[in-house]
Amino acid sequence: MVTAASEMELFLPKSYDIFWSLVILIIVAVFFYKFFLPKFQAVFDERAAKIEGGIAKAEQAQKDADEAKAKYDAQLSNARVEASKIRDDARAEASHIIADARTRAEADAAQITATAQRSIESQQQQALVSLKGEVGVLATALAGKILGSKLESDDVQSTMIDQMIAELDSDKK
Repeated sequence: MVTAASEMELFLPKSYDIFWSLVILIIVAVFFYKFFLPKFQAVFDERAAKIEGGIAKAEQAQKDADEAKAKYDAQLSNARVEASKIRDDARAEASHIIADARTRAEADAAQITATAQRSIESQQQQALVSLKGEVGVLATALAGKILGSKLESDDVQSTMIDQMIAELDSDKK
């Protein structure tokens, strides 16, 4: 029968196998270290540089975006101030235009009122003159009927008419 120690020997390699395995492992390690490791390191460094570059670009883009936003906010604030100023100027100009229109309308109304007043006074004066003339004619006719004769002299008629008008004016006062 096979003992436990002999079974263990089956699983343990011989010393020459261990030696040659170590030699091959060292050769493979040196070959890997000389040829593959620099290429892997270059790829890793390149990826790290790309990542760092991407991070730097992202930070720069964020910085640019913040600057653009600040500039936009400043322009928006300036635009609001300018719009407010334009609105205030428009209101002031509208008030000025309304005041000018009101002043012109009042001046026109005063002129129309004055013209109408002068026209009324002129018409009143004309009516008064016409009325005085008619009153004179009526008074002369009435005096002629009362006296029973016609007043023939124009001078007599004029003086009589003037006296009657003067009496009427003095009675009014």
